[in-house]
Parts: sequence; structure tokens; C-alpha cells
Amino acid sequence: ALGLVRGLPPGTMAVTAIGLAVAAVPESLPAVVTLALALGARRMAARHALVRRLPAVETLGSVSVLATDKTGTLTEGRMVVQHVWTPETAVDLTGSGYEPGGEVLVDGRPADGDALAPVRELLRATALCNDAVLCPPDPKDPGARWTVLGDPTEAALLTAATKAGCPRPVELSATRPRIGEVPFDSLRKRMTTLHSAGEDRVLVCLKGAPEAVLVPTVLTDRPDLLARACQEAAGLAARGYRVLAVASGTRGDVPSPVTAAESGLALLGLVALGDPPRPHAAATFASCRTAGITPVLITGDHPATARAVASRVALFADGDEPEDRVVTGAEVAAGHVPDLTAVRVFARTDPQQKLDVIEAWRARGAVTAMTGDGVNDGPALHRADIGVAMGARGTEVARQAADLVLTDDELSTVVAAVEEGRRVYDNIRRFLVYGMAGGAAEILVMLVGPLLGLPLPLRAGQILWINLLTHGLTGVAMGAEPAAPGVMRRPPRPPEQHILGDGAWQRLLLLATAVTAAALGAGLVAHALDLAWQSILFLALLSAQLGTVLGLRDRLLTRRNPFLPLAVLLSALLAAAALYVPFLSQILDTEALGPTGTGIGAACAPIGFFAARLVRTAFRRTDPTGSSGASGLR
Repeated sequence: ALGLVRGLPPGTMAVTAIGLAVAAVPESLPAVVTLALALGARRMAARHALVRRLPAVETLGSVSVLATDKTGTLTEGRMVVQHVWTPETAVDLTGSGYEPGGEVLVDGRPADGDALAPVRELLRATALCNDAVLCPPDPKDPGARWTVLGDPTEAALLTAATKAGCPRPVELSATRPRIGEVPFDSLRKRMTTLHSAGEDRVLVCLKGAPEAVLVPTVLTDRPDLLARACQEAAGLAARGYRVLAVASGTRGDVPSPVTAAESGLALLGLVALGDPPRPHAAATFASCRTAGITPVLITGDHPATARAVASRVALFADGDEPEDRVVTGAEVAAGHVPDLTAVRVFARTDPQQKLDVIEAWRARGAVTAMTGDGVNDGPALHRADIGVAMGARGTEVARQAADLVLTDDELSTVVAAVEEGRRVYDNIRRFLVYGMAGGAAEILVMLVGPLLGLPLPLRAGQILWINLLTHGLTGVAMGAEPAAPGVMRRPPRPPEQHILGDGAWQRLLLLATAVTAAALGAGLVAHALDLAWQSILFLALLSAQLGTVLGLRDRLLTRRNPFLPLAVLLSALLAAAALYVPFLSQILDTEALGPTGTGIGAACAPIGFFAARLVRTAFRRTDPTGSSGASGLR
């Protein structure tokens, strides 16, 4: 409208209006976002985290709750039987891994025949009530180890039976063939197998959680013996062991239903399995708390075991109340826990209760990440904002339900992925502030320039050329910027926060004002000196934006993203080409500038640079540790 009032041709004004409309939107935004997400996914893959859904890269940056299981995630997942208790004796077992080498000790000395007899009977029952297979190492490979097909807990029981001198599993199966079974499930918490014992006799072997076995409906033992066993199981669990109770009995036939065989049995004893915590588990939770992420442990183990492991890996924060630290799945199902988000450790949980915990956090507005490896973890992995599956030992169902797959099964990899997610989000926000500030500056120049005596400051082609060089080359290069120094020392962003919230609009307007003032100032000086003011204003506006992009960097002299300074250099060369290459200058309607004109236009680059640095300083936040390393463009 201003141009028409000043008598400029309508066609020129129409093209200029289109140019301004283009300037208002960062055209390269889709390319920048896609490239930033793809680069983030590539960096995560290098750190053993495979992204299955690209938008998850950005979502990771706002994770505020990390729910994890225990076995294989907080611990190494190498179960070893370390202690066996029977009503007659108690023994310790040495050795590590699934190697059958090791000793059975009583008070530190090798156990004799009398002490071994009840232990062998118990471990023979666990070897029969077992679906795992131990595979010996390849003799041709000197570095090979024993491997497992099946559940690690059951494999550890087979190894312990071999250490105690029991027959090999294949020999046991030949002499006591299985004729019936009741598989383990998370509700019953026990497994029962029936074996032919000859002469119309059936051997029943049962193993399971102490609270599911040490009950009068299953065992016929005296109440005082059951009380002793319960006390022993609680003591072992408090030391961090996974505890199984084992029972057996004989009967004349296979009942119908088979579950009827789970009664009238005699207690054989308890098995305590150890699983050492991962070396970096405690450091991982410390990093979570520093980053404002709440860790939550959800396990199927005994509450005392869960509490002991949580303490070892420093899951509890200093302010946690001891009496509120562990809640069982039964309490969750019964509705006895009014606020699931106040609990940090859940024990004896089933898949539905895991889902309830995730739903409770989501209802509170948290962004949740859930780790899992089994079929039963599928619903919770799918419901969480970020499902994380274990790649090495996880099931295909878990991997398909997950957004992120950890190839090394390390929980610390999730924290590294969160860091990459925050980096990606920061880079997208940085580009939006930069790109929209540049577009706003171009619009302001076109609107304010005529009021200052600069008719039609920029041609439509010049606007498009500026956008190509600033939003295109440098904008895409911004997607590869490294993470800010304090990126993991700040809380996660609220999920409801607008991408231009948290002061981004203010930064954008301040930068747009600075770039506009620099460009118009250069144009006015050139106009007063009777120079080619329109070409100088074109160079000034482009130079100021190139200076701004360098000033917005978190690390000015970093070598981790050489593409950005190269993009700035290439953009500067193309800007010079627009002025000095006849073919381009004719298309863009520019003029070759002398030293004075070039100096006036190029002088706007440091103005844009220092304006960006001042804006960063003005909006910098102090992180919780007291330093000011967090990016001002979060």
C-alpha cells in the first residue's frame, strides 16, 4: 500500500508483497527440523540407542520421569545362586556366571555328604522344575562362555545343581520325564511340574516366590517351620537377594486340573540368587536427578530385595521418607496408594500395575520413559511417552512396542539419549529465533524504510536471495550444533510450553530490532553519502543476520560443528557474488560496491554478532548447581 501511494508500479508491489510473505516464514524450517532429528538419531545410534520413531528424538528432551525395571537394567542380569537354606542346613555357593565350576561351603569349609544331601534334593527339584538350557562354550573359541536359552534365573538354578553334584539336566529328564506342568505367571508367582517316578507314582516339584509357596494351602509343614522359612526369606531379601522357595511331594496320579497338585507338599528350602548392580547405575541416577528427571523402580521382586537394590544404586533422594519408599503391586491394585507419583519403588508388580504407574504420572502432566524387555512390558512401553526396550536380551514384542532400543542394555544410554533430545530441541528453537528474527527484520526494513526516505529498500529478488543464504545454508547448519554446556543441569521443559515460549519471543523481537536498526542505519548513511544505498542495505541486512547466527552459538570456538562457519563463509561469498557477478547483479538489481560501500554493509556483521551475545547474556539462566552454563536459547 505504501508503494502504491508513492506511485510505484502495481506489478512491482505485487512481487514485493510475495517476497515479504516469504520472508515472514523460515522456508528451511522443515529441512532444519528433519535434519536435526536425523542427526540426533544418528548420534544416538553411535551411543547404542536406536530410534524407531523419529519424533521420539525431540520428545526425549522433555522426559521428566524414568521408570525402570531391575534385573538386567539396574543389575547385570547374570543371576548366580549364592546361598541355599534348608530346614537342616545352610550353605554358600562360590563361582560366577553360568560356569559350572564352584564349591558348596558350610561355614567357609567344603560341605560333606550329610550337609549336601538336603541341598542336592532341593537343587534337583529346581533342575526338574525348569525350562532353561545351558549351552557349553565352543571349544574352538578360546574366549567363548557358557550361554543360556531361557530365563536367567532358571539357568542359575541349573548351574547350582551341577555345582552340588546333581545329575546333568538331560539325565534328570531321562529318569524323571515330565508328564505335566503349571507354567509360571505373574499372578500366581510360582511354577509346578509333574514327573513320572515309576510304579504309578508322580513326583511334584514346585518353585516360586516365598509368599506364594510358604502357605498352608500348599505345604503340610508345621507352622513353626513355615515361620522360620518366612523369617529367613525376609532376611535374604533384605540383603538384596532374589529368593525362591522350593517344595516337592509325591502322589499316585496326575490330577485334573493339574493345579490341584499344588497342595500337600513338603518344603525343601530356599534359594537366594544374587545379581550385582551395574557399575554405572548409581552415577546414572545422580545424572537423572541433576537433570530434573525422577527415577522410579518397578520390579516383580520382593519388596525387601527392591529396597536393598534401590539403596545400592542410590535411587532414593535425600528427601525420601524411608517408610514410603516401597509399595507392592497388591497395594496398588487394592487402591491403598492415593498418589502413585509419590512412590519411588514398586515391588511384586504385574503388567497392569506398571501401566497404572505410567498412567498416574501422565495424568500429572509428566513426560514418561519406561524401560522393559519382556512380552508383559508391552502395554506399559506402548503407553509411555517414550518406550525403551533392551536390544540384547529384550523380546521382539518389547522392541516393536518401543520408541527406543538400547543395543547395550545400559540404563545410562537412556540419559545420553535424553541429552541428545534436549540438544535437538535447543537447535530447533535457536533456528526459529534466528530465522524469524531475520524475517521480521526484513519486513520492518520494508515498512520503516519508506518512512525514513528510503523508497522500496529491497527488491523481491533480493529478499529471496537473503532468505536463501540465511535461512537455507546457515539455518540447516545450525541443526548440527553441539549441546549447551549445562544442558543436563537444568530441569526438563514443561510439555505444555510453546516452542517460542520461555522468553523466545522477546529474544526474537530484540534481535529483529537490532538487525533492522543496523540495516536501516547503513542504508541511511549510504543514502546521505550518495552511494548505491539499496545494494548497501542489501549487504547490511545479510551481514547482520550472518553475524547473528554466529553470536547465537553456545560455544563460539567449538570444532564440533565446522559446518556452521563454513556455511557462513559460503553465504558471504554468495552475497559478494550477488554484487560483483554481472549475471547475478542484473537479476537481483544490485550494483558493485566500492571499499566504502562494502565497509558500511559489512560493518553490520559485528553489530548482529554482539546483539546476539547480549541477548543471550540477558536471558541466561543460572542452573541448579549455581553456574551459568545453561543455554540462553532453551
